[in-house]
Amino acid sequence: MKSDVIVIGAGIIGSSIAYHLAQRKASVILVEKGDLAAGSSGACDGLIFLQSKKPGIHLQLAMESRKRFARLRSSLPVAIEYRECGGMVVIESDEELAVMHEFVKEQQKIGLDVTLLNANRARQLEPHLSEHILGATRSPLDGQVNPIALTLGFALGAKKLGARVITGATVHGIDTTSGRVSAVETDTGRFEADIIVNAAGSHAPEIGTMVGLPLPIKPRRGQIIVTEACRPMLNHCMISAKYIAAKFNPEIAKAGGEGISIEQTENGNFLLGSTREFVGYDKRTTSKGLQSIAAKTAGIVPALEQVNVIRAFAGLRPYTPDGLPILGPVADVPGFFMAAGHEGDGIALSPITGELIAQMIITGKSDFPLDAFRLSRFNVAREDGEVAHG
Repeated sequence: MKSDVIVIGAGIIGSSIAYHLAQRKASVILVEKGDLAAGSSGACDGLIFLQSKKPGIHLQLAMESRKRFARLRSSLPVAIEYRECGGMVVIESDEELAVMHEFVKEQQKIGLDVTLLNANRARQLEPHLSEHILGATRSPLDGQVNPIALTLGFALGAKKLGARVITGATVHGIDTTSGRVSAVETDTGRFEADIIVNAAGSHAPEIGTMVGLPLPIKPRRGQIIVTEACRPMLNHCMISAKYIAAKFNPEIAKAGGEGISIEQTENGNFLLGSTREFVGYDKRTTSKGLQSIAAKTAGIVPALEQVNVIRAFAGLRPYTPDGLPILGPVADVPGFFMAAGHEGDGIALSPITGELIAQMIITGKSDFPLDAFRLSRFNVAREDGEVAHG
């Protein structure tokens, strides 16, 4: 079977790429070893948080992505439950207050609508916050979405536009012709294309080895608690200042300093997260991890102590050493594109990632510069000993 492009991985990133390529009339095959949203995209919260992004190119990319959610809400064939609820970063110590004061100033320079609130103002906006909170930062631009619905929306939208979506197809190899990728071998058949996109999330390194590319992506487990549905208790989605610190400093996470996230869904359930653990591909939840999440989230919103837990799950975030995804073509492997390594940003960055990768494939350039996201920034060595350029 022949197509213009094969996208490997039908999580939120791969499905978005397939959708945006199909919009541009490219023939696309979306290949997934499991089912749609069977990986991290179905085991995460739905936060679209701009305040958690590094000031600079990372935040700029997220701000561009956020602009697209309202349009997707009306154009995708699935109700994605997108809400512009605003977000707060909760501050619990003087050290965090000093860090967030500078962080906010840098984000404001980029153009983010964000303010630093004192404790009284934060509790006026969120009456259920604990008395020990020292303050919070707030942006009205943060929001939330149903990540499974968004993934299904992209995939089914792509299919509606003519893309072929093939699930239950494990990729075993990638063929090359004259040094250029030419086909994907799966346990359900061989699919030919001149362009292959690696959007396999935390499993992207397995696909990379098939073309001789060692990828600096590691799975980072995040455990999440789901509660029973409750009356509306929060006006914003929330993360703690420790969340930002742990995201960009693995030593903080290793020392037990992970921050938390609190989200109340459209149905009233709370999603409470999250750990940041390097445990390989182990997706089991642990009593230690869940107890830590419960204690920390109840410490910020004490009313959660009265809410029943109904289940818990864990997903694997695709971590990169600098916290940025790997995007764009790999020069040393003609026809091979990267779109992985988003870690906890896959939901927020999915619209812009799909759009920019589709632009690069169709026209050779993108509206937003991707140089800072190329694989070449890591100077990884291919299996033949050459340095990979991307």
